Amino acid sequence: MISLLKARERLLSPLFTSSTRRSLSYSCEHARDSDVFIHPSAVVHPSAVIGKGVSVGPFCTVGSSVKLGNDCKLYPSSHIFGNTQLGDSCVLMTGAVVGDELPGYTVIGGNNIIGHHAVVGVKCQDLKYKDGDECFLCIGNNNEIREFCSIHRSSKASDKTVIGDNNLIMGSCHIAHDCKIGDRNIFANNTLLAGHVIVEDYTHTAGASVVHQFCHIGSFAFIGGGSVVSQDVPKFMMVTGERAELRGLNLEGLRRNGFTMSEMKSLRAAYRKIFMSTETSRLEERLTKMEHNQELYSVPAVGAMLQSIRDSFAEGRRGICKFRQWLDS
Repeated sequence: MISLLKARERLLSPLFTSSTRRSLSYSCEHARDSDVFIHPSAVVHPSAVIGKGVSVGPFCTVGSSVKLGNDCKLYPSSHIFGNTQLGDSCVLMTGAVVGDELPGYTVIGGNNIIGHHAVVGVKCQDLKYKDGDECFLCIGNNNEIREFCSIHRSSKASDKTVIGDNNLIMGSCHIAHDCKIGDRNIFANNTLLAGHVIVEDYTHTAGASVVHQFCHIGSFAFIGGGSVVSQDVPKFMMVTGERAELRGLNLEGLRRNGFTMSEMKSLRAAYRKIFMSTETSRLEERLTKMEHNQELYSVPAVGAMLQSIRDSFAEGRRGICKFRQWLDS
């Protein structure tokens, strides 16, 4: 074993420094003393914390401040840098890069998949970020982040980029600094979220959707393919278009997520009274009138939708996407 290791070090010596070769020796010794497997060509810093059952493939890099939970698996040429923590059973596919040598941290929960050549937890692209400032990224559990995605840390020490649990983030998506993503969302390929975007739960974007900075996407919303969202999308609604407009309720999404026919009927009636009314009254007046409609307003889903609409006009928010009163839902 020792002679084999020395022969391999001589073979790789033009590529690695003496400190790297010490890490190779540490890796092999560490692998013999536990159920951890570390390939001889991997560079694992002696200060890294490695859990039980971890597998580190060829030509991987694990930095000095990294913590790997139990049963993590690093495929060949994946890399983890900086103050980065992975929970149990995480997988880094070939070419994935997680973390950066920046102040702050990247914390990723358990059972997450980081896809081929995805880049997660690196410096943001906000020019207001000042070198040396702390920046943060927190990701929950059971997320699948597919190939070529990019997810950036926050732009300032007082904020964090946050992603919840059970999200599917398909290939080539981008989640910028300071975004807040909830649970069980599906972002189709090439979905781009600018800085400070908030996405609640159970939303679905179709391919090539773009969301402007500081927009708010409500739970159970749907964004059509190729849409540019520049204002808020309230709960339960569907938008599409080059400048996205409301196109009614996301009825199929509601049905798939267990909403009853009675709830959907009430939501549809409320939507029609707010956005498709023939009255010439202002939106604010129609909202107030709906809140006094005891039959509809007593339905919790309707109350949540109305509150989501009102919240879109709060100070610092962008208002809701445009709508046409003749649109059907």
